[in-house]
Amino acid sequence: MSNRTLALDDRLFSYFLQHSLRETALQRSLREETALLPMARMQIAPEQGQLMGFLVELTGARKIVEVGTFTGYSALSMALALPEDGQLWACDVSEEWTDIARRYWADAGVAHKMTLRLAPAVETLQGLLDAGQAGTFDMAFIDADKSNYDAYYELCLRLLRRGGLLLVDNVLWGGSVADPNDQEVDTLAIRALNAKIHDDDRVSMSLLPIADGLTLVRKR
Repeated sequence: MSNRTLALDDRLFSYFLQHSLRETALQRSLREETALLPMARMQIAPEQGQLMGFLVELTGARKIVEVGTFTGYSALSMALALPEDGQLWACDVSEEWTDIARRYWADAGVAHKMTLRLAPAVETLQGLLDAGQAGTFDMAFIDADKSNYDAYYELCLRLLRRGGLLLVDNVLWGGSVADPNDQEVDTLAIRALNAKIHDDDRVSMSLLPIADGLTLVRKR
């Protein structure tokens, strides 16, 4: 027994995936296609995608906003768990990457649940607020440029209803957040947001050591 989170060696990680991961053939195909891209490191881990879909089901979410869509794996994982009349707003700036996402969303039969916005996410989120959407979203996911993480966090909190769930990706940043010698801009931005969320009495929170670190935030 252990009173701290286990480190997963290759054998235990393989066991973990074998007894946890339920990935559809389309999800696997999207992940494998994305792995061939130069920016493949931006793809979330499949076990994280499964957790996100589980959280959609667990919370009964019907309305989600995603900041940073890339090739669409995270959005697909959540959309598959949404009810038929659920909606997911996906924010990105790359038509090239999201064209891949659109193809898989269509093949998976969830395209009708998706609204893709190709524009700086701050503009899209502020536009939703200006349109009277504050407090109407059940769930949000942030996985985009780290320098704007704080802005995304504040805007998403305003969009979420009370009790809504916000997920923040890459909060362990490959371990760099714990290295005081790492003063890179992205590392500093993530460190600052981690500290802010930890002390933010507007929310309940838990940082999970899954994939590259995922913080769960519940709006009080």
